Amino acid sequence: MNLNDRRRRLLFGGLVVVLAAVGVYLTVAGPGGGPDDPDPSPAATGASTGSASPPPGIEGTVDAGDFDIYRLLPFSRAEFATAADLARRFVAEYGTYRFDETPQAYTGRLSGLVTGDLQAQLERDAATPGLLEDRRRDQVVAESTATIDQVRNIEANSIVFVVTGRQQITEGGTESSDSKRYAVTVAREGGSLRVYAFQPADVGQAGDTG
Repeated sequence: MNLNDRRRRLLFGGLVVVLAAVGVYLTVAGPGGGPDDPDPSPAATGASTGSASPPPGIEGTVDAGDFDIYRLLPFSRAEFATAADLARRFVAEYGTYRFDETPQAYTGRLSGLVTGDLQAQLERDAATPGLLEDRRRDQVVAESTATIDQVRNIEANSIVFVVTGRQQITEGGTESSDSKRYAVTVAREGGSLRVYAFQPADVGQAGDTG
């Protein structure tokens, strides 16, 4: 056997060894990986790292006996109750005043219930010279209560309540009563709820559709 034949045989034998080693490697570390390999990271696989699924909705037959409407609203039950009480307290405080108190004392009772912009507007209104003079001249004292009548509208960050305020008024020694309905908007502000605006309930009201 000459030298060239010997070289051919050695080269062939080396190729067989290399191919056998590659086959063993592919068998052990194939697409599934070895048994001790870590799971691929979300970044490597392109999987989302967000929530696995959205919050459960209402599916199937809706049972009137245990229907939870708050799952469909942008406000929880607790927020709804807080907003309703806030609207009621605001109307009651708004309609309660005395001739011998300062405008600052009057609006101070409202400061924790309303937004900053509405507070500034109420302070300007309470300091109107003609209003103060009339109340002092007739020694006007008004005490008000309020009731929630209905929910007029619900938006993503606000609720409009219709609230009735009932005043007992003493004016010039004469007692009388008065009743007014307001549309009171309660909105989220800085993580809390505040009265954002109010107006007479019949302003801009489209009326019942029934």
